[in-house]
Amino acid sequence: MPPSIQSIQSIPIFFIPSLPSRAEVMRVARGTTDVTGQLLDTAGNITRIALNTLDPRDGSGAEALRVLRRTTADLAEASASPQAQEAFYRIVDTLTRLGTAGAPLAAHPVSAPAQALLTALGDTLLPILDAVEPAVQEAAEALAELTDAASPLLPAAAGLTAGILLTLTPLIRAAAEVLRDSTPELTRMAEALTTALAPLLPLQAALSQRAATLTAALIRTTLPPLADATEAAATTATAARPLFLTAENLLLTAAERLQPLLLTTASATGRVARSVAVRVTAAVAPVGEGGLVVASATGAVDE
Repeated sequence: MPPSIQSIQSIPIFFIPSLPSRAEVMRVARGTTDVTGQLLDTAGNITRIALNTLDPRDGSGAEALRVLRRTTADLAEASASPQAQEAFYRIVDTLTRLGTAGAPLAAHPVSAPAQALLTALGDTLLPILDAVEPAVQEAAEALAELTDAASPLLPAAAGLTAGILLTLTPLIRAAAEVLRDSTPELTRMAEALTTALAPLLPLQAALSQRAATLTAALIRTTLPPLADATEAAATTATAARPLFLTAENLLLTAAERLQPLLLTTASATGRVARSVAVRVTAAVAPVGEGGLVVASATGAVDE
């Protein structure tokens, strides 16, 4: 028997999607090829870096691997200590708190000025950094040379710092005990100050607004004459630059001529100081059983 119309209508109909066109297939293939090529190039660069770093021709690569192995072993042992575990816990706890509280703060209206400041800095910070980069590099090199030259003083400075901290520790503990015992009085003082200053806050806000308006007007009035004075000073300095150079040369010449006299005076002062030190040492030396013990010191004679 032929099927009824109702049974034919109840048969589900499946739609076969159309196949992608040749252009779409070529686009996907080109994208996959580009990504694969970039990954292969990156892997090749990493391999070259590893080979250049661990080049075994002069034995530096094996030594670098030994140093790296010892360093990682020491780090692994140090990271297992209770102090390191406590530090890791604090870092994780701090990051968790920042992540929990950072999202509401970022969406808060109060963060709008901070966002505007970051936007302004993002637009102007890079040119400023490019401008100050040479000066920063020179300052960093000078600071490194200063640190290297002052390295003999570091142990003495560390000992002095330790002594000062040991001296201040009892005072800090006493202050902490006094503040801990005076908590009720401090609470009363805070409440009294809050009660007294709360009515004055609107007046202070109005005075601050007026002061800000007056200051802005004063700055607007002062800036044009100040700019003129700055330009005039710059022009004068440019015109007087030869005089400054001449004065600098005269000072350098005078210092070079006075250098022998200054060296002779310093040498004579050193000899007198050493002689006085020898006499003072002999005067304060203790008296032993065999007689007077005299301490002497021989200083280098400057020719």
